[in-house]
This record gives sequence, C-alpha cells and structure tokens, in this order.
Amino acid sequence: MPHASNIVFCDGPDSPHAFDVVPLQPRNGSLDAMCPVCKGRGQWNTEIDLVSFRCKRTACDRCHGAGWVETGTDPIGLPDIEVSPGGYPRWTIRFEPADTEVEVDPAQPGLAKT
Repeated sequence: MPHASNIVFCDGPDSPHAFDVVPLQPRNGSLDAMCPVCKGRGQWNTEIDLVSFRCKRTACDRCHGAGWVETGTDPIGLPDIEVSPGGYPRWTIRFEPADTEVEVDPAQPGLAKT
C-alpha cells in the first residue's frame, strides 16, 4: 500500500537535512575533539524521507564513524580485516596517521577526494 513520502537527497554534511535524526557519538578512548566534518555524529544522511524519517547514511571519512578525532600526533587504531597466511580472514588493528585531512566529494558522499 503506498504511503506519503517526501524524500530529500543530501549532497554531504553541509546539506540542510544531513544530520536529522543522527545522534551524537559518545567519546571513546583517547580521541580529543569532535570531528569538524560530521560534528560528532560519525555519519550523515545521504537520503531521508521527511515523513517517515527512514534514511540512508554514509560514514564520515575524516573520523571513520567515531565522531571524534585525534588532535595530536598519535596514530589512530581502526578495526580491519586482513587475509592470514593460510588464506582465511582475520581481525586486526590498522593504524592511520592522525593528521590526515579529508575533503568530502559532493558527487560521491562518503568517498574521500584524493
């Protein structure tokens, strides 16, 4: 049965409805400051129905979904999956430098410009 809808597409974190119904992330570990891109949410809406609030979201490339960033020089550990020497997947921790700046490409929200 069809229902009323008002679907809005968001081009990135600067769109008017990008953060509707997206909660702030709690500060975990030693990350220092709220992410300047997602403003502490870790993700934003790429598409949202303003009637039912059903949405599609993308993770922030700057904070990797944590909502918080490292302001010092400590590397950031992120969970990742790698292939073991036996050919099986296994969990690992991937470290990235904290000073990586990411710009959001409005044509492909959630994908970093390189």
